Amino acid sequence: METLCRNSTHSSEVSKGLGRMFYLVNPQDSVFETQKEVPNFYVQSWPYFFTFLILEHIILKLQGKKGIRLNDGITSISNGLLLETGRLLWRGGEAYLYTWIYTNWRLLELPWDSTVTWLLAAVGVDFFYYWMHRACHEVHVLWAHHQVHHTSEDFNMGVGIRQSVLQGWCGFIFYLPLALAIPPAQFLVHHQFSYLYMFWIHTETIKSLGPLEYILNTPSHHRIHHGSNPYCIDVNYGGVLILWDKLFGTFRAEREEDRIVYGLIYQQPSFNPLHLQPAIHAQVKYNVILPKWCTAYLLTHYGLILYGFHQLFLYNSELPTTTVAILVLYIFASLIIFGMILDASPKAPFYEALRCLSLVLVVKLVVPLSSSLELLYVLSGVFWLSYVGAYSEIKGLKLD
Repeated sequence: METLCRNSTHSSEVSKGLGRMFYLVNPQDSVFETQKEVPNFYVQSWPYFFTFLILEHIILKLQGKKGIRLNDGITSISNGLLLETGRLLWRGGEAYLYTWIYTNWRLLELPWDSTVTWLLAAVGVDFFYYWMHRACHEVHVLWAHHQVHHTSEDFNMGVGIRQSVLQGWCGFIFYLPLALAIPPAQFLVHHQFSYLYMFWIHTETIKSLGPLEYILNTPSHHRIHHGSNPYCIDVNYGGVLILWDKLFGTFRAEREEDRIVYGLIYQQPSFNPLHLQPAIHAQVKYNVILPKWCTAYLLTHYGLILYGFHQLFLYNSELPTTTVAILVLYIFASLIIFGMILDASPKAPFYEALRCLSLVLVVKLVVPLSSSLELLYVLSGVFWLSYVGAYSEIKGLKLD
């Protein structure tokens, strides 16, 4: 009986998590009195992200298309990890000003557990997201951070994760008017829900959602937004609702007869997440084909970094700030070096050897590591050092 109850509870949580991906949420299941009580729904949804990506890849293959390219997909995930790992360091600091305004200057006292408050927060967050997103395209300094989201030359759900590491800091100012009425916890909940919704609309597998196209932002509308064709520039800024674009004159419908070219107008040929974060400048699709052994190696070590991030997310509050900072920097460095490997950079073998061997030192100082993993990293480091001596660089085939 106890096992049955546990299974039932697990199934319920899975269905709720799936519902959050589409903003199908019972308001009473997502109201919190304080912002400390608000879960990190975004990181909790990473299993759904990976499940959706796998399903999308399978569907694309069944449709006779190439599917999600491994190098481009890893680059998207790496940019998402840079954002979420950084948040472990500043621990919600980007929302401090919102909380201060609400505490000292709010004009309305809306009940935190009211469905009306929940709905007002949902509409308010989406309205100000429209203006934030529009400013990120029309104001140069804001475009400098937002452009990383548009660097992929493909359009798939991985692009929904490809975000700027400065996204939280650059965007929060646009939501501050909400602090005059909307409790911080409700704002944080809907801020996450909107990004969960926007994850799955980055796809070419869904052509139309029928009547919902009139109200909601959909894959069709968002494909236009990510195009670099002249008619696709600076349109369809909406998050969940497309109504704001129709109201403020920035809506553009998809044209069936036109093939959309994705990416930046001046594309940057690289899979390095750090390289894509600064300003950019190519329209043959950039691609690098690595040797099979190198791809297998990269997937193994990338999986270990994903697992490490997950553990850090779960236990960062129990660790000293210095330890968290060291581990965050190690994850940052790992993602950058993986990007160099994907680019077949001549410097990648040396830096990868350094990364593997330095982990042994890091774990001795801050966190324990199993002897088998420690041996794997030592052997990996020795391999890359010998590789540097024998070949100097990875023999990847660059197609650009």
